Amino acid sequence: MSEHSIDRRFRLNGASDISVSFEFFPPKSEKMEQQLWSSVKRLEPLAPSFVSVTYGAGGSTRERTHSTVSRIVNETTLKPAAHLTCVDATKEEVNEVIRSYWDAGVRHIVALRGDPAGGVGETYIPHDGGYQSTADLVASIRSIGDFEVSVAAYPEKHPESPSWSTELDVLKAKVDAGATRAITQFFFDNDHYFRYVDRVRAAGINIPIIPGIVPVTSFKGISGFACKTGASVPGWLAHRFDGLDDDPRTRELVAAAVAAEQVMSLADDGVEDFHFYTMNKADLVYAICHMLGLRGKQDAKASVAA
Repeated sequence: MSEHSIDRRFRLNGASDISVSFEFFPPKSEKMEQQLWSSVKRLEPLAPSFVSVTYGAGGSTRERTHSTVSRIVNETTLKPAAHLTCVDATKEEVNEVIRSYWDAGVRHIVALRGDPAGGVGETYIPHDGGYQSTADLVASIRSIGDFEVSVAAYPEKHPESPSWSTELDVLKAKVDAGATRAITQFFFDNDHYFRYVDRVRAAGINIPIIPGIVPVTSFKGISGFACKTGASVPGWLAHRFDGLDDDPRTRELVAAAVAAEQVMSLADDGVEDFHFYTMNKADLVYAICHMLGLRGKQDAKASVAA
């Protein structure tokens, strides 16, 4: 039995200590926009601690992110966290975005170095007039406004880190610059998460480390992305999805079961906060949260009436 497996299954009856957050990405078409807002409305009754909106290099992507975040502020009860990267922008351009988020009512930013302009797996080259690291970006965000700042964490080590010592030094630099929370890259073996947290605590880093969870809607897609980002894909996971390439309905059921299994095991071992990479698809995430014991406002009313 794992050393973390104490008082298993004690907290799933009421889920009073469970907190969730969700990641969305800005839409690129009218159809995708409809799917996004349908997902937002579906998950809003679960009262997440925040919802994040991704951000990439390029003016159009930044504008879509800002538009999505602004709409969340104005049309929902949700607290948005806007992603922000250092890629392909000068310091002043990035600072302008930070100030615009503050003016829009945003008080939480997810600060990331960002993927190389050529895509995940390519060599990252900082902009000549831009921020050279995430720690530099975090420091600037905190100097401009009293933002909550989340940063990335890597349970299996960032693919560019030569050692665990370097990995932890980078995280510590972000925390020293003002980061208040870390959200992990997705993982499938929970032991990776617990070993990582042990390393982080041993290094004297005490901010919350929130596990990032991704429901596997496409095994081929997530396997390819995992290879580029340094996340491992265990053999048992491949076996679960074997033969389902042309069976999306069964694949979705398996994806829900796998993710629910993972988060319930984490909860059994004392984890209380979860960040879901929704891929703008709400039903799977809603079902998983339901299994964690969370109930939307309408569900709660129905339970009382019953």
